[in-house]
Amino acid sequence: MDASRPMDGFRYSRRRLLKVLGALGAASATGFASRQLFADGVVKSSAAGGRIDVHHHHIPPALRQGTGGHNWTPELSLQMMDRFDIAVAILSMTQMGDILYDNTEKGRKAVRLGNDYGAQVMSDHPKRFGLFSAVPLPDIDGVLKEIEYGLDTLKADGIGIYTNDNQGRWPGDPYFEPMWQELNRRHAIVYMHPLAPQCCRSLNDGVPTSMNEYDFDTTRACTSLLANGVLHRYANVTIIVAHSGGTMPVLSQRVKDRYPHDPKHDEYIPNGVIPELQKFYVDIAHASFPAPMAALLKFALPDHIMFGTDFPAEPIETTVDQLPNLDLPPQLAKAIDRGNAERLFPRFKVQQV
Repeated sequence: MDASRPMDGFRYSRRRLLKVLGALGAASATGFASRQLFADGVVKSSAAGGRIDVHHHHIPPALRQGTGGHNWTPELSLQMMDRFDIAVAILSMTQMGDILYDNTEKGRKAVRLGNDYGAQVMSDHPKRFGLFSAVPLPDIDGVLKEIEYGLDTLKADGIGIYTNDNQGRWPGDPYFEPMWQELNRRHAIVYMHPLAPQCCRSLNDGVPTSMNEYDFDTTRACTSLLANGVLHRYANVTIIVAHSGGTMPVLSQRVKDRYPHDPKHDEYIPNGVIPELQKFYVDIAHASFPAPMAALLKFALPDHIMFGTDFPAEPIETTVDQLPNLDLPPQLAKAIDRGNAERLFPRFKVQQV
């Protein structure tokens, strides 16, 4: 979904939802059931306890724009989660960049309003929802206040940021040092969602911004964090990136060969470029197709790959339908569905009876 146009890309109309649910009920007749585990119409996870979705958006009522955004409710997410055996979804508000990152008091108020709403949803369903609370970049003072509020008061599971600040800076920029220092002090988990940068929204290339720029900007953000030493200097921060890492896995070796070498930059890669990039955790939302997964599985550490859906921007089946065709080893499939996320978010760990 185009994060610069908050609700225009919302794809789950009521008609669409009914169509999906009907298709699930008819799956055995189409042969899909032979490729996926089904029970009572539920697309079963390979992991006991169900999937943990680390890429799942909430849409605060007061911030909804356009007609599609009014369709989302927590109940809609819960209904779809149950259909796809998703036990937990960790909510983020990262699909309205021009609202949250406008660098004004209006943006700061929108961030706080959205965080309060997400926390209420989490409080209403504590076993089903987690929360990445947002911060009002590029306002550093506001960011530090919202980190404190989100983690200490709301008890959020982590902090959500974009791949750029909507003002021409990427997250490795020295401007953001106070933010990374505080996140590092707190051993925080950061969820980094793509945002098309202002520079690349009107390229006259004949394609939607979301078609290319989300994946490219994920890579820009990752290499910004690499080359400016954030990954090395703030090792207590855990960063999750979206969509199978965008173009980063397939470009990682080219990044390695073009990394700048001087005393400062060499200090940031004590074990080499690839091990630094492999510090990222990566969700597979709308990127579980064979080609991106082939690159991701060659690049990422197995315990750093996580399940995600990008719901409601993307239908959940666009991720789940691909999984049976990947022929993943059973232990890896279970780790992606749940195990890897359990290690980062132990409060959702299945209790052994």
